[in-house]
Amino acid sequence: MSKAIYIATTEPDSGKSIVSLGLMQLLLGKAAKVGYFRPIIDDLKAGKIDGHTRTISSYFNLDIKSEDAYAFMRSEVIKMKNENRDEEIISKIIEKYKAIEERFDFVLVEGTSFTGEGNIIEFDINVVVAKNLGIPAILLASGVDKTLEGLIGNLQIAYDSFRDKGVNVLAVIGNKVLPENLELVIDGLKKQLPDTVLVNAIPLNTILSNPSVKEIKDALQGKVLFGESYINNQVDGFSVGAMQLRNYLVHLKENGLVITPGDRADIILGALQANISANYPAVSGIVLTGGITPEDTICKLIEGLSDVVPIISVAGGTFAIANKIGGIKSKMYAENIEKIKISISDFEKYVSTDKLAESLITFNAEGITPRMFQYNLLKRAKTHKKHIVLPEGTDERILAAAKKLTEIDAVKITLLGDENKIKEQLKNLELDLDLNKVEIINPVTSPNFEDYATTLFEIRKHKNVDMIMARDLMEDVSYFGTMMVQKGHADGMVSGAVHTTQHTILPALQFVKTKPDVSLVSSVFFMCLPDRVVVFGDCAINPNPTAEQLAEIAISSADTSSAFGIEPRIAMLSYSSGASGIGEDVDRVRKATELVKQKRPELKIEGPIQYDAAVDLKVGLSKLPDSQVAGKATVFIFPDLNTGNNTYKAVQRETNALAIGPMLQGLNKPVNDLSRGCTVDDIFNTVVITAIQAEGL
Repeated sequence: MSKAIYIATTEPDSGKSIVSLGLMQLLLGKAAKVGYFRPIIDDLKAGKIDGHTRTISSYFNLDIKSEDAYAFMRSEVIKMKNENRDEEIISKIIEKYKAIEERFDFVLVEGTSFTGEGNIIEFDINVVVAKNLGIPAILLASGVDKTLEGLIGNLQIAYDSFRDKGVNVLAVIGNKVLPENLELVIDGLKKQLPDTVLVNAIPLNTILSNPSVKEIKDALQGKVLFGESYINNQVDGFSVGAMQLRNYLVHLKENGLVITPGDRADIILGALQANISANYPAVSGIVLTGGITPEDTICKLIEGLSDVVPIISVAGGTFAIANKIGGIKSKMYAENIEKIKISISDFEKYVSTDKLAESLITFNAEGITPRMFQYNLLKRAKTHKKHIVLPEGTDERILAAAKKLTEIDAVKITLLGDENKIKEQLKNLELDLDLNKVEIINPVTSPNFEDYATTLFEIRKHKNVDMIMARDLMEDVSYFGTMMVQKGHADGMVSGAVHTTQHTILPALQFVKTKPDVSLVSSVFFMCLPDRVVVFGDCAINPNPTAEQLAEIAISSADTSSAFGIEPRIAMLSYSSGASGIGEDVDRVRKATELVKQKRPELKIEGPIQYDAAVDLKVGLSKLPDSQVAGKATVFIFPDLNTGNNTYKAVQRETNALAIGPMLQGLNKPVNDLSRGCTVDDIFNTVVITAIQAEGL
């Protein structure tokens, strides 16, 4: 089940609050604790609270602090985008969202409001945020000042934009539609959108679209003279009192606002009297222009009245003030309980709430985005904080990665090497690594050296290793680091920035050994593609695996995939799909697939299958229409090392994908190899996944 829903609109003043309020009411009937989050809010003055958040939080009594309910203010995002810091924007939004998600059963995420500087880019931001949070969306557009074709086209484009980026759209809503056009809008949208998308339309409600006296007062920076207890009265229209009272009374409308100069005592008193008269419409409030307040005798008279509508004094002439009032857009706010209740009522009346609730409950995300994957990795590492040894302690990339890891307190780090040489290297690099946060061990002078050498001798003496040889080997940082892991003095090891793959993993094969049910060490890469994360194996260890070995690689890779939150759908890759191909290579893949089905019948697997049929739904359906894997594979098993290694590098370079790994699988304890061309980020990511591997041991 999805734990959240994203509400996105295509424009300002779309009436997004009606959907937020209605959805929150719906969700609180389905989940015990519902949270609220806005990735980006309007700019606020110090000490102020976002109006949307305050309205939702206060009405539904949510247990959430205002500062926790958003990630950025609009101006912050504009500044960071101008500085090309998009990655930071998304990373912080994910971090703040996940903190809310952990506390609540469900989270309502409300997108931006398209007000102020930078609103042109806001639609794209909403798409990217929804995608990276991995949650479905509800799209909303206003029918005001649009033709039928314009409204439908607006929502169609929005739907296509979200779907093209991999965001599931559960529903679209045409809001502020003329009542007589509701069915036309619904029918038109249903013709343009898939049957799986819920389509609804909500009529224009003048009570919701018209401002309250408070909103008018705030917009005009007015001062309340009387009647503050009725400041939330709705204004359904206004008229200017510039004529004789006897003539003006006929212009009063129900819940109308009276605008008149502050020295027109006759209009003021006449309007107040009309408000309590059964023969005239009720008045919502009075705006006094010109910055003029009534004389003391008039004020005294008003004070003595038992029922006084809000009377507000504003600066500015009557004509200018009337024009400003006509342009005020109503917003939802916490104190206007009547408008909140009307919004919820309209939502429940015009939206198929039962179907929407069912869609939310049954929705399952198809994958995980790279940023969310990386966030989850780091969060898990920080939670358990494992101890990782890095044997190549003087390498500048290793030291830079250690600095990053210790600064965020993700793992405990041990560096192997001479402490003086490490300090000298740090000085030369001008790298400010806090050595109080890392452990430095020189294998030769370590108190554990003799014990480690003796242990190695006992394990390898049947291979003609004597104590002298064992001591020589233990001076090697790869052997020493691996023995730290074997002895439980470290939880995992990462090496290979300087040493070869064989140099790194040979000690592990000699005495860490493979798990009881595994006979083969293999590797996987986590390929962080632009819109999803998949697993590639084996791209680093086994040159020409047999059918039995391929089956074992597939099973190990599926288990790794599950352990890292990716549902395994295994594609056993070959140059042929299904039963059409013949030849030794394709037969080997076919046999491996059957072996996996026998050993692990619960796994979803397809093979042999070509890469395009594994990733493209249309191609997959045409070649293997009954497959659970075709077109949506998440685990790709290559037939040999030549194919796997070249493919992962080609995908990495051509799509600008991040390749995390290789991660070795099958060993009793986690030891992972780096490429000698690795970057600081490669080391950082490999240390993190090594720490997560150690969680289950």
